[in-house]
Amino acid sequence: MLGGDFYDLFPLGKDRWAFFLGDVCGKGPQAAAVTSLARYTLRAAALHNDDPITVLTTLNTVLHERYASGEGRYCTAIFGVLQPENGHVGVHLASGGHPSVLIQRANGNAHYLPTPGGLLVGVLPTAPFTAARTRLLPGDTLLLYTDGLTEARIGPERELYGEDALRAFTATHPPVGPQALITALSGLLASFGDGLDDDTALLALGVPASLPITASEDLT
Repeated sequence: MLGGDFYDLFPLGKDRWAFFLGDVCGKGPQAAAVTSLARYTLRAAALHNDDPITVLTTLNTVLHERYASGEGRYCTAIFGVLQPENGHVGVHLASGGHPSVLIQRANGNAHYLPTPGGLLVGVLPTAPFTAARTRLLPGDTLLLYTDGLTEARIGPERELYGEDALRAFTATHPPVGPQALITALSGLLASFGDGLDDDTALLALGVPASLPITASEDLT
């Protein structure tokens, strides 16, 4: 079965990187086609103008113009830029209807970076998108994920796993880098068994010293 989760990380120039993660509505060949188009559009748009809101606006225009005359196709997405600065990595990102990124700090705290109000990408000819900025210090990790993780069903009542549980899980996991966090989350997803109803993609970006490293996994 073909899913609709997508992500990427690529250089924009010296010491600057772009990243994105998103989730296309639906499955199968149609979703795969939208996934391919979204990935290509985001990369091309970022090389022209890497402002996160501008990049998502370009994707919105492309998806709406391509699919508005037939069965509508849309996605959620986060696009951002990483830039090392004095003692930290600056993060500038924007969200279109996607779950907020989660930050695991080196001191063990975990919190979300709110991006409220961003509309699904491709639904309307014009759409508002929400930008946010933060800093990653040495030992911090930025986690992006698709909602297959937080919408997993757990327990005898098959309740939603939810964002609060994800934050608590991340806060109790030792802050030892993105690869370790991805490994821990992969084990968590496996523990859900048949409660995991949707594809899940994870992308973790970390600062172990002075430069960002990444770890990612796409789970179906």
